[in-house]
Amino acid sequence: MKSMMKRMGISSEEIEDVEEIIIRTKSKELLFSDAAVTVMTVQGQKTFQIVGEPEIRERAPEEGSKISGEDVSLVVEQAGVSEEEAISALKECNGQPAEAILKLMSSK
Repeated sequence: MKSMMKRMGISSEEIEDVEEIIIRTKSKELLFSDAAVTVMTVQGQKTFQIVGEPEIRERAPEEGSKISGEDVSLVVEQAGVSEEEAISALKECNGQPAEAILKLMSSK
């Protein structure tokens, strides 16, 4: 198999002593402990293959996560509040404009 892969220009190598791998998405983390990792190189492109069972963790929104100016403008316009109030509400609602608008409108 290896000789056939080599003739096709494909090389593979296992990374030794991998302790953990973390894949982060916006809403969760996948933590692989004691995973086997193989690097395959095909025409200069590297592909990483992970073999193992992940532990899935939900992610809390990061403190100080970026709030877009577009979201602030939307909350200001829809809730009829100042930019400062809109930013504060967005922070309290983890950057979710719809939740921030509802929160501000229900407190009026």
